[in-house]
Amino acid sequence: MKIGFDAKRLFNNFTGLGNYSRFVVDTLLEAGTTHNYCLYTPKKKNRPETKRYLQDPHLKIITPPSWMKPSPLAAIWRSTLPISAKEFSSLNIYHGLSHELPLGIPSHVKTIVTIHDLIFLRYPQFYSRFDVMMHHQKVKHACRSADRIIAVSEQTAKDIIQFLKADPAKIKVIYQGCHRQFRHKHRPEEIAAVRKKYDLPERYILMVGSIESRKNAITLLKAFAMLPKDGRPGLVLVGKGTTYLDQVKSTIAALHIEKEVALIHHAAFSDLPAIYQGATVFAYPSLFEGFGIPIIEAIESGIPVLTSKGSCFAEAGGPHAWYADPQLPEQWASGLKEILGSNNHPHIALQHEHVLKFRPEQNRENLLNSYLF
Repeated sequence: MKIGFDAKRLFNNFTGLGNYSRFVVDTLLEAGTTHNYCLYTPKKKNRPETKRYLQDPHLKIITPPSWMKPSPLAAIWRSTLPISAKEFSSLNIYHGLSHELPLGIPSHVKTIVTIHDLIFLRYPQFYSRFDVMMHHQKVKHACRSADRIIAVSEQTAKDIIQFLKADPAKIKVIYQGCHRQFRHKHRPEEIAAVRKKYDLPERYILMVGSIESRKNAITLLKAFAMLPKDGRPGLVLVGKGTTYLDQVKSTIAALHIEKEVALIHHAAFSDLPAIYQGATVFAYPSLFEGFGIPIIEAIESGIPVLTSKGSCFAEAGGPHAWYADPQLPEQWASGLKEILGSNNHPHIALQHEHVLKFRPEQNRENLLNSYLF
């Protein structure tokens, strides 16, 4: 078969959607199939994460004509113009890896789209009206026209049916695992070196994710301030800042915990496993997610997890993580006290058993079967 992919985020995004795109293509390549793959992208970045795709002979990378690349037309090309490329008309399958499919796909090309979440419909207050409208139109078109819809969690599958009235028979839930680097256990001296690089405390509670309203870091800050000051670990927030960062900083100042909180906005992806493994506990108070990959990263890193009740969090964390209401800081403080004051090794082992089902080797067959029509 000849399979095409929307590879914009594979080449240009180095967090969630980019990681998923690379996960899918890697899974197919590692399955040893003889298929041919075309990666459609308006631009490509040559980075360690993309080196494999730029060099692999099984992959053909297709970009806009040179006259389009310096202009906004390159972005439009991704949504409309790839269909004019002769390589596109020869495809058997096209997979939109992040919520959308180009317009006017020939009827002989079978289509798959992956939907990661519909947070912009469930919580539109976190987005501009334009973004809600644009995302809604793209995802509605993709789900109506796709022959198959991949949802990254049962929660997302339910949302696709609820908000988009999609045919349940077209939906297949295939989990995404985290990057294999989180399975590698670092030596104490490696963890110490990363701790020194980012000026982290010896003991710390960790949160990883964009510092935005939906991630709800302020609940964690308030809970942290409720912990007994004598002997409490530090608090480390790792993630890109948004306008919400001003509220976070104001809260830190109001709680007088400036010397105990570290904000890390540009941690190297390769350093994240050591940052996780150096933590005492991982706390993730997000209000809603499509899945919650940082939870999987933390469990693979061997640390206890405290996350939110509801949404997909129990799906990701399993029955042996700790849970608290994301709107109640006192529940988070209680959960943190319990974890910090207990021997949680049995929980960590049971968490790890749960997370095995998200590994690529467990989902490879499901992913490969999604390409069989």
